[in-house]
Amino acid sequence: MRMHKKGHLEERISACGDIVTVADLSDKNMKRAALTPEYLPFNELFGNDNPVCLEIGCGKGKFVCEMAKKNPHVNFVAVEKISNVLIEALERAKQEEIKNVYFLNCAAEVLQKYFKSGSVDVIYLNFSNPLPKEGYKKQRLTHPRFLGIYGGILKKGGKIIQKTDDEAFFDFSLGSYTEVGFKILDERRDLANNPVECDVETEHEKKFKEQGKRIYRVEVEV
Repeated sequence: MRMHKKGHLEERISACGDIVTVADLSDKNMKRAALTPEYLPFNELFGNDNPVCLEIGCGKGKFVCEMAKKNPHVNFVAVEKISNVLIEALERAKQEEIKNVYFLNCAAEVLQKYFKSGSVDVIYLNFSNPLPKEGYKKQRLTHPRFLGIYGGILKKGGKIIQKTDDEAFFDFSLGSYTEVGFKILDERRDLANNPVECDVETEHEKKFKEQGKRIYRVEVEV
């Protein structure tokens, strides 16, 4: 089902211009587009040099906004490529006056355009689309081609924390992490019965738990 475009979308995003960068991807060749740096100036955006954590695919922003409020001495950047979804996260952050979260409207393929090498401490991958058809596996956000991008922007010893309700996608992701040489630090196949302290529930996670689905979580080190 196609998502209807939200009313006055461009104006609403513009009104949140102080907390979002909208990618100019007029160059449809993403590999080439990523080569022209437009690094986010974290010191200017946040007014400090606190650690930076990145959520890729933030949806409506529940996770990143709650994480930012719980961790005021950490800066959060949230990436969402669908502007129709991102606007809800932007307006939530504005309404709640959260000062340590910033948004980026772009695809994961061009992250190196906006993040310097070794500038990110933690990457969160929350309920990414599992894209189960074999022909789409290179588009999965834990495919080795994406892990190469993440490894380029994470600090040495930086972490990726992933959650999903899809066991096949989880197993695929574990294989990808091992293939590129990332170290699996913690693996949980039933998060509800083996919770992580200070974890924040996402919109999808809440829905899946209510449906009785098992939640899978892994933490890896680069």
